[in-house]
Amino acid sequence: MPNRLANSTSPYLQQHANNPVDWFPWGQEALQKAKDENKLLLISIGYSACHWCHVMEHESFEKQEVAEIMNRFFVCIKVDREERPDVDQIYMSAVQLMTNRGGWPLNCICLPDQRPVYGGTYFPKKDWLNVLLNLTDFWNEKPKEAEDYAVRLIEGIHQYEQFELVKEAKEYSKSDLEAIVTPWKRNFDMVDGGLKRAPKFPMPNNWQFLMRYAHLMKDEAVNMSVRVTLEKMAFGGIYDQIGGGFARYSVDGKWHVPHFEKMLYDNAQLVSLYAEAFTWAVDPLYPKIIEETLTFIERELTSPEGGFYSALDADSEGVEGKFYTFTKAEVEAILGEDAELFCTYFHVTEEGNWEEEQTNIFFRKDDADELDERLGLSADELQTKINQARQKILDKRSMRVRPGLDHKILAGWNGLMLKGYCDAYRALNEPQYLETAKRNASFILQNLSNGNGKLKRVFGNDSPAFLDDYTLVAEALISLYEVTFEENWLQEARKINDYALDHFYDLSSGMFFYTSDEDAQLIARKTEVMDNVIPASNSVMARNLKKLGLFFDHSEYLELSAQLLRNVEKNMAPYGSSFSNWAMLLLDEVFGIYEIVLVGDEAEEKRKAFEQKYLPNKIILGGTKGTLPLLQDKTGSKNSIFVCKDKTCQLPVNEVSEAFKQID
Repeated sequence: MPNRLANSTSPYLQQHANNPVDWFPWGQEALQKAKDENKLLLISIGYSACHWCHVMEHESFEKQEVAEIMNRFFVCIKVDREERPDVDQIYMSAVQLMTNRGGWPLNCICLPDQRPVYGGTYFPKKDWLNVLLNLTDFWNEKPKEAEDYAVRLIEGIHQYEQFELVKEAKEYSKSDLEAIVTPWKRNFDMVDGGLKRAPKFPMPNNWQFLMRYAHLMKDEAVNMSVRVTLEKMAFGGIYDQIGGGFARYSVDGKWHVPHFEKMLYDNAQLVSLYAEAFTWAVDPLYPKIIEETLTFIERELTSPEGGFYSALDADSEGVEGKFYTFTKAEVEAILGEDAELFCTYFHVTEEGNWEEEQTNIFFRKDDADELDERLGLSADELQTKINQARQKILDKRSMRVRPGLDHKILAGWNGLMLKGYCDAYRALNEPQYLETAKRNASFILQNLSNGNGKLKRVFGNDSPAFLDDYTLVAEALISLYEVTFEENWLQEARKINDYALDHFYDLSSGMFFYTSDEDAQLIARKTEVMDNVIPASNSVMARNLKKLGLFFDHSEYLELSAQLLRNVEKNMAPYGSSFSNWAMLLLDEVFGIYEIVLVGDEAEEKRKAFEQKYLPNKIILGGTKGTLPLLQDKTGSKNSIFVCKDKTCQLPVNEVSEAFKQID
């Protein structure tokens, strides 16, 4: 019989609906049952595309003998971390404090009042049974010790990622930026890109900051590191060379063997990264990656309503990567006489280039120009043949059993993808990208907003929205304004921003809580400060406030942005990778932000021309009408460009080249 998860809208919880474990979803029923029966809570957290979550389910949660112990001694709760990141945040902090490591599946044992006492990630079945039985004995025989440990641990959770209010203003300089990047450089992998480590995560926000730093600080070493990283990721197995889009990370140090799950948030940010890179360093590889990744998004992760789904599973037919990998014999059967060229191009071997599974992951090492000469083909002939072969492989692959789709539509992740489409349009001027962006923005505002700035996180249910939802959606709407000059998008961003100010801000710390004061409170109310695979919600808020403060000439927004940066700045230098989005705000503080005003009937054409030259520290506004302060008394000017900075505008000019002379 299905358990209580059968009625859940979460694909991850649905995956566990037929387990013999008596799972509860997170909620009052389970929490009250633990208190009433004085039972330990077993909180197990994961997400639908998580490979090791599936492994632990098959090894333990599907087994009757394991379920009997879990059901007898614990109240068991399954949590989709993507629906309830607030719950995940607390118990991840606990496990990291206990074990110095984290990840998913995340399994935490708690007292009946939700305070954690033990936790870890993946457990093999034998170890899991030992943990369950030992903790049961511990709770029955030494409840006072369990209580004492929970008290100490909850104190650590409250202090985890705590930042103090810094009242004294500071003048920032280039030396503050150098202090962040200099120790970071020591870890750059100048051969394979990324950092000198395995596994390798793309970390798009890191490389976006470093790209801007290289440009503004004229640092050739950082420039080279970013260029190498962008190429190696695009050439590697982490990039789907057949269907487009990136996997979540590579398990090795060469971007070769991916962990095959494909997440919306990675692909959204990588589109933005390669789009900005194309303006920075015009390389034909970058638009290819943008176009193929957005084709993947349209084909695999776009809902009929205009929202974007969350993820594709790593596994199909119970095997990781089976959908994406081919033996050489399979390639030869599909491509016939063209197989040899394809196998040379993508390093397909008889024994398999993924030795562990004796199959092939398609990847590139060589620059196409080198292959042209070696194979005796012109560049155009080579690409034509490779593209034809790729299409045949894609067609054959599409007939395979597909990886599972996580069809959740999350506000914040949709914000990231909306911004990705805006950035792609900005870089490539493809009208369809703008149409998709507008459709998604309308979807978000119609389905995930109440019209007054309040959001919900998940399309189709009433789950609360968190600070990242507010900040990422607002950031995307700001971007949409900058490529359309349609002021309604900016006004919506401001409403969402103001709601977050009213319900998430902590006056005592000068930071924003992750949860709203209107939502049910957990055992701790946390702040999210350190940037990770997705930038921290506080850093996105700080950058949004800076932009909105300039757009609306609103001093309170600017002061709050400055306050947020002051609170974290002293912690940034040793941990650049964990503060990259903050560091982009610091770049703007050091170099200033240009406010580019384009007015008149040719404003849109001038915007397109302006975007062709790299200027990362700017906002752009204009059109033939508008209520923004910087547009007042300017919209009557005929096809003029105003370059403004620090509350001063230079004389209007008519040509983009003249405006750049004022900037240079």
